[in-house]
Amino acid sequence: MKYFSAQYIYTNSGPPIKRGIICTQDDGTIVSIEDSGGVLSERHSIEFLNGIIVPGFVNCHCHLELSFLKNEIPAGHGLADFLMRVNTIRNSLHKDINQAIEEADDEMFNAGIVLCADICNSSATFSIKKESRIRYISLLEVFGIDSARAEIRMNEILELAKTAKRLDLPHWIAPHAVYSISLPLFRLIKDYTVTNKISSIHFMESPQEEILLETHSGPLMESYKRFLSTVVDMDIPDNHINAIINEISSSGNLILVHNTFVREEQIKKLKGRSDLYWCLCPDSNLYIEQKMPPVDLLEGEGCNIVIGTDSLSSNASLSIIEELKTIQMYFPSIGLEKLIRWATINGAKALGEEIQFGSMEPGKKPGLVLLKNIDLVNQKLLPLTTASRLI
Repeated sequence: MKYFSAQYIYTNSGPPIKRGIICTQDDGTIVSIEDSGGVLSERHSIEFLNGIIVPGFVNCHCHLELSFLKNEIPAGHGLADFLMRVNTIRNSLHKDINQAIEEADDEMFNAGIVLCADICNSSATFSIKKESRIRYISLLEVFGIDSARAEIRMNEILELAKTAKRLDLPHWIAPHAVYSISLPLFRLIKDYTVTNKISSIHFMESPQEEILLETHSGPLMESYKRFLSTVVDMDIPDNHINAIINEISSSGNLILVHNTFVREEQIKKLKGRSDLYWCLCPDSNLYIEQKMPPVDLLEGEGCNIVIGTDSLSSNASLSIIEELKTIQMYFPSIGLEKLIRWATINGAKALGEEIQFGSMEPGKKPGLVLLKNIDLVNQKLLPLTTASRLI
């Protein structure tokens, strides 16, 4: 048995407990949580830690296979430029991709991430996921605006799904973004995901998306012209809301990722979609578009908010606590307890894994993370706040 205590324990199963005691088995399974009433008497074998203990973090959006692109793409040039650079250099860099993936996996584990929804365009991450101490759910991403190639793109992702199944890796097929999928391909995806437990789509990451949908022009169109020999059949959705409501499976949870430029009327129209989650990746949004998502608007509308890190191609680290620090810096009125819920239990629910992850209760094995260098009086993160794994 192991015993941990700290200035506060955020269980997500009740209010924060001052100087409570967590008892776990050696494998991390929680045996009991004791409320000391704020008075911790000296007791043999209790490890007291100066900070706040929270459940393990849930990363609801990552691109682990892009880890080798760290420091390769300049910041602040917008989504079209970013995508163009990714496509230009991802097959020309002479880097050890497996080593970069392995190092990123270790980084997330040490920073307290226990569960991760990871976007896959290939099987590059599969062998590392098979051995990882993090539980991964692979979202096999489909894209393609050429209607004539819709079946080819669908068959490619079905082959990738066969590989994931053969390795016994949890996985679901998911569309990339509204602006990157033809309507015929959208409908093929919908047919094959009718029983999805989880779907995910990049959503309103850039104002360039709406320009493409409405006028078939703009920076994203210029990017397509550069990489496609011909772009003649632009049979794509005319707007984001119609695509989300009509072209994506209604089965299971749907995670909308980024939401940087989402507007109030769009949020209200999408509220009728059940099991909807809004994933924030603020450090990536600042890196690509130099813009924060409207966190206060989403929170005020009662949206189910979760947290992601995106990839090292658009982020300095894969750290949930850094994402929370960024949110708090721009939106200081949002309290720490709420931020922790977004990064833990909300994420676990979005990924359908709340039976094990997201909160501290006897019998669960959620992982334990220590937050240090906290403003304990005001319950605020500080620039030097760190997160480290206990179990």
